Amino acid sequence: PSPKRALFLPPQLQHPSAEVREYACASISKLLQQKHVIPAFLQRDVVRCLGPLLMDHSLAVRETAAGALRNLSACGGFEVCDDMVTKDIMTPLVALLKECSTGLDANQLSPKKCRETNKNYIEDIANEAINLLWNVCECNNTAVSIFNKEGCLESVLHYMKKFSTNVDLAISVANCLQAVTEDNPDLLSSFNASAQQILESVMLCPESTMKHILLRTLIAGTIWNIKDTIPPGSLGSMVNAILKIFSESLAIDAGETIIRMNEAERNRLKLAVEAETEENMSDVMGNNVLIEDDDMEEIPKGKVRRENDISDLLPSDKWELKEVTALLTAQQTALEIIVNMCCSE
Repeated sequence: PSPKRALFLPPQLQHPSAEVREYACASISKLLQQKHVIPAFLQRDVVRCLGPLLMDHSLAVRETAAGALRNLSACGGFEVCDDMVTKDIMTPLVALLKECSTGLDANQLSPKKCRETNKNYIEDIANEAINLLWNVCECNNTAVSIFNKEGCLESVLHYMKKFSTNVDLAISVANCLQAVTEDNPDLLSSFNASAQQILESVMLCPESTMKHILLRTLIAGTIWNIKDTIPPGSLGSMVNAILKIFSESLAIDAGETIIRMNEAERNRLKLAVEAETEENMSDVMGNNVLIEDDDMEEIPKGKVRRENDISDLLPSDKWELKEVTALLTAQQTALEIIVNMCCSE
């Protein structure tokens, strides 16, 4: 749709139907990836329109609303993040984060159709919300002050406990932690022994994927930021552990990894095309069976949803690209922190 259509989308956000509200949020989320349309949305007060939907009765609406606000904060830059905080996006965002943290223990899922696709709405909503929190806290000091005052650290660390089963959520949390712990002495007292133990357990994670390397690198950076909370007798060994993680990250040949991932992507896409061709032939041969079988009818819907992943600028099916991005981000982060370590007092 053209940017002009965006002006007519916000009224649908108050529609009685949850599916219509979800569609409106998803449409806005898609458009907000185009930076030139953002001013038009801001003029229509899109932040105040989307903010209340973070606590919508529908979990699907919560996720798409959080995804739209995440894209707005990511693509809009500092001024837009400032505007979002001014328009009080932190109030519903903090409430959502705390509610999701509580729901995480109950392992709440969405309604039946989403359980069938193994989609955990609580974790997916939390991932969008944490990314939004990270973006605004990185750009706005008021957001960081609210983070401190509202005790958000406890909720955020609670999500980190999922690192062994949901590395993407853990990376989002680690990015957020690194941002909020930088030059934030007011937060240091909140890092008790339990909080430090969570971070140390992530640092000791043995997984060797690029995402896990990025996760460990970000956590190492966070621990460096809170080094004043570490007992003097343990500081030396902690610095050695941090440097070991940075060394592990920088030792990987990024160029070779890119070539290997590119080849893997080509092979995967080739196999996907072959499988789709074979499936289409089967559909033609067994069309009557497909029409009568309700379970088979659900499969294309799942495919459509994955192909139209509008809440993330790197869609989930681009896993090779995500692996390379994770490695390059880990190496960049390691170098930046090493510079800070060398230049600090």
